[in-house]
Amino acid sequence: MSSIELDSVSKRFGSVEVISELSLTIHSGEFIAFLGPSGCGKSTLLRMIAGLETVNGGEIRIGGERVDHLPPGARGVAMVFQHYALYPHMTVFDNLAFGLKNIGTPHDEIARRIEEAARILEIGHLLQRKPGQLSGGQRQRVAIGRALVKDPKAYLFDEPLSNLDAALRVRTRVELARLHQQTRATTIFVTHDQVEAMTLASRIVVMNARKVEQVGTPMDIYGRPATEFVARFVGSPAMNFLPVTIRDRAGLATAVLGDGSTIDTAVPLDILPTGDLRVGIRAEAIHVRPDGAVPGKVEVVERLGDRTHLHIRLMDGNTLVAEDKGVSQVQPGDTVPLAVEGATAHLFDDAGLAYHARQ
Repeated sequence: MSSIELDSVSKRFGSVEVISELSLTIHSGEFIAFLGPSGCGKSTLLRMIAGLETVNGGEIRIGGERVDHLPPGARGVAMVFQHYALYPHMTVFDNLAFGLKNIGTPHDEIARRIEEAARILEIGHLLQRKPGQLSGGQRQRVAIGRALVKDPKAYLFDEPLSNLDAALRVRTRVELARLHQQTRATTIFVTHDQVEAMTLASRIVVMNARKVEQVGTPMDIYGRPATEFVARFVGSPAMNFLPVTIRDRAGLATAVLGDGSTIDTAVPLDILPTGDLRVGIRAEAIHVRPDGAVPGKVEVVERLGDRTHLHIRLMDGNTLVAEDKGVSQVQPGDTVPLAVEGATAHLFDDAGLAYHARQ
């Protein structure tokens, strides 16, 4: 497999710049997710790598070879689209073989590659069926198989699970993880679903408004978000944000809420800027506990089985989501004491930049 390098890549549609001097290195064998909301530029970036969109500036290299001037078929990549795009009049075998026949691959080699792909994807029993006789999940596996048989330098997935129902999405996600473990193929996966990115990728590229907000491992993205956008977009429920003033506590920041309650953070005071700040805390770091120092009134109780989410209004009027045990006794209208794990808290400035505890 091959690395993919983007060097100051730019893309314009008319006078509108949608990708601006973006640089990124994807290592050989890595599984990278481009994660972000609709319109952030992630699919455009993938299509530029595939050769389906032109590059207006910068260079793209695959396996060390510059490819941004090459047509799609000469780049050595295979793409799986959101829509399966299977030929309805052909059998699964013929769908898998079609691209290989077009480039003159010997019949024996075609049969060998299809047999191997069918084994990996567990579709051997479907090879003589036509797409209309398959379920959505089976059709998606055939679409993946069509990419697999090409033995490319890299696989490019453009939201391949978005047309599947929830249960099938989970099963196909597991299949994709197993596929990558078996092939160790360089893979780029475009999605707006944070769960897909967190569970599949070795690194995540979080995009927003046609720029990269952060690149990191799933737990880096979750545990040390670089910006307020990343903190809000990754994690369910989203991170809580509360306006605070700051008090010095032996060189560390204590966040003071509007009602005077305090949260002792591990963020060094000397790295914080002047101006308004917000404290960011995940729901799992806020619990109902008798020794809790932050009081609030429960407005909504969400019972999720293994845990309960409590939507709480604080004494200063701000709201947050806290987490309680699955069998929670809390009811709407209760006033509860909240204990906050301040060591996991982050601080954010007016520009949305994050400040963390030192590692």
